[in-house]
Amino acid sequence: MKLDVFNIQGEKTGRAVDLPDDVFGGEPNEHVLYLSVKQYLANQRQGTHKSKERWEISGSTRKLHRQKGTGGSRKGDINSPLFPGGARVFGPRPRDYEQKLNKKVKRLARRSALSTKAQSGSIVIVEDFNFETAKTKNFADILSKLNVGGKKSLVVVAEQNDNVFRSSRNIPTTKVVRAQDLNTYEILRANALVLSEGSIQKIVETLA
Repeated sequence: MKLDVFNIQGEKTGRAVDLPDDVFGGEPNEHVLYLSVKQYLANQRQGTHKSKERWEISGSTRKLHRQKGTGGSRKGDINSPLFPGGARVFGPRPRDYEQKLNKKVKRLARRSALSTKAQSGSIVIVEDFNFETAKTKNFADILSKLNVGGKKSLVVVAEQNDNVFRSSRNIPTTKVVRAQDLNTYEILRANALVLSEGSIQKIVETLA
């Protein structure tokens, strides 16, 4: 698949980039996409939830009234889960939600996600760019000229560039990532995938 390369003014440069079929032209595997997204979302969970059980409640352990003869139900102490401020039965405890996936499966998922975007015409190629200073307006202008300004976009660059990253931070609908940090969830979540020219070779080296 060949796509035209645009400059930061939104104009065609006259060059075209050939996207390898083994990364961008495969048949998407929906089950692998599901597994990868599920793993990513599970790994975002902190697992710090906690409620107090009966032995952790601060309160008297005195029996509230005698066992029989009152006409009421049997009651142990004030820490019972039946009373306001009491313990919680089988409440949440801290736990690790991390899931693991085979490296080959994760690579296949990313290739499937990229192929999905390529087939839907959601990929835009832009020549490598840089900013002398971090300025949100400059980054917003580039997105607007590439016709992705109003879309949820993922911009992929070849290397870490602090000024580009900082320029994008105040735009809620876009995110900048390095090519080696691409993940299936972010690719699928974006309506437009903006790839810098230099990032394509990095993606191919990682996923081919």
